[in-house]
Amino acid sequence: MHKHPHGRGHPDHHQGHGHKFDPANLEKLRDPERLQQQNPDAIWEVAAPTPVRTVVDVGVGIGFFAIPFARKLPQGVVYGCDIRAEMLEHLRRALAQEQVNNVRAVLSGEVKIPLEDGIADLVFMANLHHEFDHPEESLAEARRLLRPGGRLAIIDWKPEPTPTGPPVEVRVPPERVEAQLRAAGFHDIARHAILPHHYFLTAGK
Repeated sequence: MHKHPHGRGHPDHHQGHGHKFDPANLEKLRDPERLQQQNPDAIWEVAAPTPVRTVVDVGVGIGFFAIPFARKLPQGVVYGCDIRAEMLEHLRRALAQEQVNNVRAVLSGEVKIPLEDGIADLVFMANLHHEFDHPEESLAEARRLLRPGGRLAIIDWKPEPTPTGPPVEVRVPPERVEAQLRAAGFHDIARHAILPHHYFLTAGK
């Protein structure tokens, strides 16, 4: 999967299928304004099924979501997955600095994630869907990771001009994502209008 570091900066401009985040924009991930635009606590309240013990954060980056999620799971674990080893090194440094010990860094492939079937109560994907070369395969992989009754949460940029984010022409409308979720076998698909510049979808297995 194209697990980029939850970029809210400008991805690079290589023309391919997915539109990938450029690690040169790493500082944009630490912008304090991001807490206003994508507040992890507010997102958790909507995304997390009850109970939650295991989260798979696809495209973990520097742990913007994984670290606050892990703090909500003192008896649980967050698997932070990324295709970029360099981002996982940034994640490990952040975990040490924040003294969080229940996030596991996982180097994953473009689609395949090296975790067992049904491991997750919640699979979380933020600012990622527009990067997928093969969204149907990536959603099928997310479904494989979920336990029965588990939930997938997808956050991505609204298909309209916003102060930051990827070019509008590469953004994926939420209606298309909902259709892909239905095709992948998800149910109870819901849209949550709580973010100013992003849409937020949840779906159940």
